[in-house]
Amino acid sequence: MLDKRDFYIDGAWVAPRAGTDFDVIDPSIEEACAVISLGGEADTNAAVAAAKAAFPGWAATPVAERIALAEKIQTAYENRKEDMAKAISLEMGAPIDMAHVQQAPTGTGHIAAFIRAAREFEFDHALRDDAPDTRILYEPIGVCGLITPWNWPMNQVVLKVLPALISGCTMVLKPSEIAPLSSHLFAEIMHEAGTPKGVFNLVNGDGPGVGTTLSTHPDVAMISFTGSARAGVIISKNAADTLKRVSLELGGKGANIVFADAHEKAVAQGVMRCMNNTGQSCNAPTRMLVERSRYDRAVEEATEFANGLSVNSSHESGKHIGPVVSEAQFDKIQGLIQIGIDEGAKLVAGGLGRPDGLNRGYFVRPTIFADVKNDMRIAQEEIFGPVLSMMPFDDEEEAIAIANDTAYGLTNYVQTSDMEKARRVARRLRTGMVDMNGKARASGSPFGGMKASGNGREGGRWGLEDFMEVKAVGGWE
Repeated sequence: MLDKRDFYIDGAWVAPRAGTDFDVIDPSIEEACAVISLGGEADTNAAVAAAKAAFPGWAATPVAERIALAEKIQTAYENRKEDMAKAISLEMGAPIDMAHVQQAPTGTGHIAAFIRAAREFEFDHALRDDAPDTRILYEPIGVCGLITPWNWPMNQVVLKVLPALISGCTMVLKPSEIAPLSSHLFAEIMHEAGTPKGVFNLVNGDGPGVGTTLSTHPDVAMISFTGSARAGVIISKNAADTLKRVSLELGGKGANIVFADAHEKAVAQGVMRCMNNTGQSCNAPTRMLVERSRYDRAVEEATEFANGLSVNSSHESGKHIGPVVSEAQFDKIQGLIQIGIDEGAKLVAGGLGRPDGLNRGYFVRPTIFADVKNDMRIAQEEIFGPVLSMMPFDDEEEAIAIANDTAYGLTNYVQTSDMEKARRVARRLRTGMVDMNGKARASGSPFGGMKASGNGREGGRWGLEDFMEVKAVGGWE
């Protein structure tokens, strides 16, 4: 079993001051694969103190030097990408091939995107051509507490660490205690790249411990959090007393609107997008709204596709979905599947229990409910598992109304061959992001939502701005 008890503070690996042992569970076999320490207040305070001491020097470092460090981090990450895929697969159950192709590469992709954005960003510029004596300066906000989830570990870690670093902030990272191995490796990468002491610090812990200490700490200027809406509310309340900036990337309940004229593979692609990462993605299209004339056929197509999906261990090579991350997550999903049945939704694929042949591991059957009503709990709550809810609509207005009838507002999807209609619908959807006809947004696009999906934006220039203050200076010339 791996021993990863140490924390990375002030440029060195150090033993916990107030830590308690915590087992990391391999979700494919339900056995411990590593042990970490859950840090306490003393550990968090030490990391914040290191970040505070390093801030003046790092904030004064020229942007070009910060970008140069990001380039070194990119090289070091590339050299460890194989190790990163293995760590992610082990800790949170992503199938090893998926970890190689999707999970680990998000790190290098985001690093490259931030380097590009930073080179284009005007950190210091005149207000306007006719107002050259008014100068606009973008400056780092200060010490940042970064709290990241387990479902896309490196996607979220890099989306926070790199813009904070390039902006001139120093930081303390608290990764998910459920999936901490990839972040431990990332700290090694930061060290190998030559990150100055105190600029980047890592303390493992849980929300009530390290998370609360960071969100209430007077020397932390900002919290950037990705996770549940419930936790986001708690963090916001904790941060209020010290007037911290709080950037939140929270949950979602994405609607995938499939019009009758959508591409013939739109339904199958929608099911696959929902089931990818075993449904553990905040931007997954978990509600499929289908125009009534195509609805019955769509249910048949979705059922056939789901029944054809393979579920297997994360250690096995192949195109399958793996387990969900933990026993708690497994139990939550099973409970919501039962609620869907009890509420009267039509179960057309999957259902309760593990898939045939898998009697150990947190494996969930790819599940589809048809004839779902949008006021059902399975249509309103974020299940975070391989569960899709399907419902018909009669016209464009009804589709938009159903899509917007949720507390969340992260990502919606539109499938139609009528691009004028697609653009019209996209403008009216109350989400931070819209994907149309299976085409993803380009690298460097802002990622974030509205309503209960949060208030921040990650990626590109928006990700940089999140970690900076804007200063206006008169009489510059």
